[in-house]
Amino acid sequence: MTPDEIAGRMTGALTEAGRGRIEAFLPSPMIQNHAAFLHRQDNGTLICAWFGGSLEGKSDISIYAAVLADGAAGWGAPQPLSFDPDHSEQNPVLFQAPDDRLLLFHTSQPSGNQDECRIRMAEIAIDPADPTRLSAAEGVYLDLPRGCFVRAPLTVREDGAWLLPIFRCVQRPGQKWNGSHDTAALGISEDGGKSWRLEELAASTGCVHMSPVAIGKGRSAAFFRRRQADFVYRTESADEGRSWSVPAPTDLPNNNSSIAAITLADGRVAVICNPVNQDVSSDRRASLYDELGEDDGRPDADPTGGIVPVWGVPRAPVSVCLSSDGGKTFPQRILIEDGPGTCLSNDSTDGRNREMSYPWLLADPDGSLHIAYTYHRRAIKYVRLPAGWDRTDTGD
Repeated sequence: MTPDEIAGRMTGALTEAGRGRIEAFLPSPMIQNHAAFLHRQDNGTLICAWFGGSLEGKSDISIYAAVLADGAAGWGAPQPLSFDPDHSEQNPVLFQAPDDRLLLFHTSQPSGNQDECRIRMAEIAIDPADPTRLSAAEGVYLDLPRGCFVRAPLTVREDGAWLLPIFRCVQRPGQKWNGSHDTAALGISEDGGKSWRLEELAASTGCVHMSPVAIGKGRSAAFFRRRQADFVYRTESADEGRSWSVPAPTDLPNNNSSIAAITLADGRVAVICNPVNQDVSSDRRASLYDELGEDDGRPDADPTGGIVPVWGVPRAPVSVCLSSDGGKTFPQRILIEDGPGTCLSNDSTDGRNREMSYPWLLADPDGSLHIAYTYHRRAIKYVRLPAGWDRTDTGD
């Protein structure tokens, strides 16, 4: 589809796509829409948050959300949840706190300088007269170092501590961020989000988008996108996230694009991603933000002491990958949608970008699966698979 054809489908209406599969393109006033995150409320209502604007890294990029009420025929209107005209606000994460507050965490950065990023936390209010209407408080910046980024949801430890998965875009004095020294970390709050400290994961250079899941009492596994575009990496904790093993590769390829992981009701781990890596294509681009046209004179970061990041590997197909051994191997891979995945440009208007990326997933108590992902950087696409999705071929 062309960008205009995609825009014509961005109504939010749910449509049947065969074999019980439901699809929709979420409505948005913006020409670029990316980094979807799904949150399910206790009443069955879904909230999808994402960022939208003209081009990733531009200061007009803000957080939006839409609501799908239980039983509704379509997604509601998009609603802005961030309002900073001087920063690019990206990667929304929704969190239902133990005190029942609905909190939004998102990144806030000047231009393409991810190493200058800060994390903002804001409370989300739901209109009691119209549960599809959301509003956001002004919010506060977390007291964490600059360069902290988020993508995955928080977990709550048995002692009440909040654990916020973070990847560090490490500053290199006099050099421009390019991902060469990114590492993994956790933000820890023991006072309900009022104050935070940072705990680094050892030997995690190149591991980002930490996505933790429970794999047994007190035990967790976490999965990483890789700047080297080789494989999804995995780490394990036996003490509720207080300490972690050195990250090691799984058998899932990764293209330096986002992943998400959940634990299913039967204990299996599901990871949604683009299961391809740099071996499948010679496509490369200079950096994530090479189209912003904002040259500040600094050279790209020297990879010495870090890694050489790989950008431009195609971002398709979207697949749900299943593991019965705690996420060490993923023998079952279910195709959700395929395409060329071309991502040598982030532009959403000229049709060059054909990526299907940054997927998210949620499992319903009835066994159905909710999925959202970026479609050609023009739209957020939503897919619902019926119960039994893991026993049939659901691909297009």
